[in-house]
Amino acid sequence: MSISVKRAVLENLNEVSELFNSYRVFYKQDSDLVLAVSFISDRLKNKDSVIFYAHDESGNALGFTQLYPTFSSVSAESSWVLNDLYVSSDARRLGVGKALMETAKAFAIETNSKGIALETCEDNFNAQALYESLGYEKDTGVYNYFLSL
Repeated sequence: MSISVKRAVLENLNEVSELFNSYRVFYKQDSDLVLAVSFISDRLKNKDSVIFYAHDESGNALGFTQLYPTFSSVSAESSWVLNDLYVSSDARRLGVGKALMETAKAFAIETNSKGIALETCEDNFNAQALYESLGYEKDTGVYNYFLSL
């Protein structure tokens, strides 16, 4: 299978939104395509994030990743948060995730970023294996906190 990765634009809203909806379902959220379309549309229109999506030679959407910009005051540099990575179940283990991650890395380099940060669930062993195979290092020196509002 030939895999291509492109940066998403509004013309790709439907296929990216379907992938995003499946991603949310994977993380135990109710399926809501209307919400997915609205969320992805806002990100693309407002340029809040950068979304890359993978497709095969027939144009079938296989997966996506979404990056959000962030900044480090200590290093006075920009970086990216890779908030979302999803590969459709029938396209897993075919190199789609790796292709998306490599595209994200190339984009971070192109934008002169300090790096890419990401997190995943403790039991998402497949994702952990992918990240570690690509040189990501598990950070054990900090605690993450979250305030729910």
